Amino acid sequence: MFSWIQLWWDTWDLRAVILLSLFLQTFLFFSAPLRKRTANSLVTIPIWLAYNLADVSAIFGVGLISKSCGDALGPYANPELVAFWAPFLLLHLGGPDTITAFALQDNELWLRHLLQLVVQLATSAYVFILTLSSNNQLWLPTLLMFISALIKSTERSRSLYLASWHRFRDSMIKEPDPGKSCHKLMDAYCPNQESGLPSRQEISEPPNPEPIVGDKNEPMLPNFKYNDGFYTDVLEAIYHHFEIVKGLIADLKFSSRERDKSRSHFLKLTPEHAFLSVETELNFLYDILFTKTPVISCYSRFNPSRFVSSVSCLAAFVLFHLMDPKHKFLHHKIDVEITYTLLIGTIIHDVIAFFVICTSNWNTVFVKPLDPSYYNIPPIDNIGVLIIWVFFPVLYRICFIIGIAIRDKIFHFIPIMNRRWSGCISQYNLIFYCLHPRSKKWDKLIGKLGLTNILDGKKYVVTKRFNEQLRDFIFEELKIKSEKAVAIKTSMEICSAKGDWVLTREDGCNNLLPYTLHADYDKILILWHIATELCYITEEGNSENEQEISKVLSDYMLYLLIMEPSMMSAVAGTAQIRFRDTCATAKLFFRAWEARKKAEDGHKVDMIQACRIILEFDILMVFNPPTVKEDTSKTVFFDAWILAKELKKLDKDKWKILSKVWVELLSYAACRCNANSHATQLSKGGQLISSVWLLMVHLGLGDQFEVSEDHQTDPQSRDENHQQPDQRDDDLV
Repeated sequence: MFSWIQLWWDTWDLRAVILLSLFLQTFLFFSAPLRKRTANSLVTIPIWLAYNLADVSAIFGVGLISKSCGDALGPYANPELVAFWAPFLLLHLGGPDTITAFALQDNELWLRHLLQLVVQLATSAYVFILTLSSNNQLWLPTLLMFISALIKSTERSRSLYLASWHRFRDSMIKEPDPGKSCHKLMDAYCPNQESGLPSRQEISEPPNPEPIVGDKNEPMLPNFKYNDGFYTDVLEAIYHHFEIVKGLIADLKFSSRERDKSRSHFLKLTPEHAFLSVETELNFLYDILFTKTPVISCYSRFNPSRFVSSVSCLAAFVLFHLMDPKHKFLHHKIDVEITYTLLIGTIIHDVIAFFVICTSNWNTVFVKPLDPSYYNIPPIDNIGVLIIWVFFPVLYRICFIIGIAIRDKIFHFIPIMNRRWSGCISQYNLIFYCLHPRSKKWDKLIGKLGLTNILDGKKYVVTKRFNEQLRDFIFEELKIKSEKAVAIKTSMEICSAKGDWVLTREDGCNNLLPYTLHADYDKILILWHIATELCYITEEGNSENEQEISKVLSDYMLYLLIMEPSMMSAVAGTAQIRFRDTCATAKLFFRAWEARKKAEDGHKVDMIQACRIILEFDILMVFNPPTVKEDTSKTVFFDAWILAKELKKLDKDKWKILSKVWVELLSYAACRCNANSHATQLSKGGQLISSVWLLMVHLGLGDQFEVSEDHQTDPQSRDENHQQPDQRDDDLV
């Protein structure tokens, strides 16, 4: 019955697998960069599927080739042509330049990929050696493709290795520093010339002192658009700051001197330039962790290994085309067409990859393709030097200009390519969740299947765009705190506040302090989320910016707490238990009022009615303020009602207070989120909290800094301490 299926598979198995492998490589090449620009599951799921199938198809294909070469009577009776396909599958195992790891965990498996590479190389070499005994006329093109495949496969293994946590952390550790005082020991025990050790002057005065960021010689950020490719000085300044802070991903500390340099620079920036800088830095980090950039860029215009790989592939194509009619491969016409498809597809990938490298931010920073002073042409003695120092730079500049023009056209017609991250803020609302519950049976079923979070994300999570008003407000609030946090100790105190720092500095907010002081972060967040929602829904006609900012940040922070627990693990506490208990209370409350409402007019209670019902209900008749204590439940439903009543008394000032409190709650969570969690989100479209975290680091806020004696107190306090000895001396005189 299924004999025709068996016959089709025996005839087309290898052909189908190798074409599938080429398709997967092409799909990943063009679609993988979208991962950092969108969090849409319709984009990420196909990329995930293609990423996992790509390696499987390459490994399976090499196995089919080894089997086919031993079957002289099979559908692939020409083994030398089939053996020519083996290096293509080995090349596909190296993957495209745009993706090496789908998640950070893949980088830790670099040794496994290296083992796969060795096994595949051995299998392919075995197939190639078998064909040599039968006078393989394609041995030279096959050997050239082996060279290209080996280069690209090792590029991926090396990229995974460099992005692994331990190797990445080791690369951040500086050279050993013996300290400036070691010259005393050298002077005491032996002369500098005899010891062979550095002299006192060499230790005390570094030959190339690091320029201070923020001085008059540092490139500042001019006005430019997202798709503007001609901002070399801007990218140099951004990359300089990225080099300083990227060690935070490896749990390294930020020195006080580096903090002062970065802080002085970012305090001068506009909100647009500040967020653009941190978004670009996060893109640099994405390239290091998830692509081949650390290997193929090499901080140089000329990559010898990639040049050899491309030339080998092109030479293999030329040789195969010349040898094809001579050796009569045409009796397997379909196989010859597949071979041409593989060769042309590989060459097209190389050409496009070259233009992508030319126009990348890395190339703009290190190569400066449009800077004439970068090309210092020495005296030309022979034709070889002429080609290397004149022809290649001119060709490279032409390719750069063409690549920029093509990229700008693509960005114009595909707006998503303009983004550096998704630019979306997910929203999760507790009141909406309680008013639209699932049935208990259905909820229990999906819970057993482990689909609760996935289906909750589809039903209860919506997204909003990150707009300029929210961006400017967040930056200005952080800037105010940065200006006050001159000392690192002060910065740590400010960032340890969970809304109380704002409340103590605003008039008429003393009654709100009990709802922020001496409470767990998850309790504060859920409490203020419900109170914000009650105030927002009942004043829906108001469209103030601060009101919208409060609403967006409130729903976003609850989304992180409930739907992204890995990012909030350091501050979550008993968030899930508290959330469920609060929802249980709200559902019982709404169920009672819904039954009453249906009895009256038969209509279901909506969100506006629900919030008004909560505010109209006099809880104080049953409970005493300021907080409601439960025996075992962790619900904060009634506490939120009391807080909303207190906020209502502030009239329009409440939105100013709420917006500032939510920025403080956002910054508190941002600087306590594990750096590894921030890095993980880069391949999922990014998160606003990651940009806020990096911006806080640059503004000198947080606890990622080494506290030196000079930064334990404010400058004013240090000046007073310095004056005290002089005053005592005057008294003695």
